[in-house]
Amino acid sequence: MAKKKKEWNAKALILGLVGLIAAAALLVILLQSGGEEAEPPATEATLPAPAANPYTEGDFYEAGGFIHCSAADAKTGIDVSSHQEEIDWAAVKNAGVEYAMIRVGWRGYSEGGLNIDIYAEDNLRGALEAGLPVGVYFYSQAISVEEAREEAELVLNFIKDWEITYPVVFDWEWIGGDARTAQTDSRTVTDCTLAFCQAVEAAGYTPAFYFNQSMARDTFRLRELQQFDFWLAQYNEAMTFDYDVDMWQYTCTGRVDGISTDVDINLCFKDYETNEGK
Repeated sequence: MAKKKKEWNAKALILGLVGLIAAAALLVILLQSGGEEAEPPATEATLPAPAANPYTEGDFYEAGGFIHCSAADAKTGIDVSSHQEEIDWAAVKNAGVEYAMIRVGWRGYSEGGLNIDIYAEDNLRGALEAGLPVGVYFYSQAISVEEAREEAELVLNFIKDWEITYPVVFDWEWIGGDARTAQTDSRTVTDCTLAFCQAVEAAGYTPAFYFNQSMARDTFRLRELQQFDFWLAQYNEAMTFDYDVDMWQYTCTGRVDGISTDVDINLCFKDYETNEGK
C-alpha cells in the first residue's frame, strides 16, 4: 500500500507540473495579446460598406452624344467584342472615345469550354495603334475557384505581350435556367471573383469586376470585394448607385463612328494611365 501511495504522489506531482507549465504558457499568450481574445475573422456582416457614391444626379449631363460628369475628370470609353465585328479604330478615337475595354474571351454556358474572342487581337492592335489605352475583360461562367483561376491564366497568357493600362476584368453574368451556372450561389461567385482578381493582381495588373445593381444586391458580396475596382452597368442618364464605382457602363445601345453596330459606352472616373485615384 505504501508503494502505491508513493507512485500516486509522484503522478500527482507530474500532473501538477504539467498544469503549471500550461498555465504559464497561456499567461504568456494573454500578455502578448494584451489579455484580449483573438478577434473572429471578418464576415460580410462585419466588414465596412464600400465608399459611398460621391456624385449627384445633377453632376451628369449629355453633350456630343456622350454622358459627362461635371464633378470629375471622367473619360469616355467603349467595351467591345466580336459582336461589333470589324472596327475602324481611328474613327472611334476621332469620335471622342478615350479608352477601350476589349473582350479576350469567354467560357461556354452549356459545356463550360474556354474560348478566345476571334476579334480580340485585332481590337487590341487597332485600339493601341489609334492611340487609345486599353483594358480587357473575360466573360466568365466559372462554377468553381479552380475554373476562375483557369480563366485568369488564359487572360494573362493572352495579354502578356500587350500594353494593358486599364483593368483586367472578371465579367460573371447570369444566363438562365439552361446554363451550367444556374445553381451557383453567391458564396461561389464571390470566391470565383476573389480568385480571378487575386491572380490578376499578382501578375501586376489592375483587377476589377463587372456587375449590375441586381447582382450587387443578390450575387456579389461587395464588402468582401471592395479592394478591387468596381465596373457598374446601370443604364441611366446619371450614376445613382449607392457606392462609388471606378467605371460606369451607362448604355448598351450607343452609336459611335467607326462601329456599325450598337456598342456599350462607359464613363471612367479613375485615371488608370497615371495610376492615380479619383
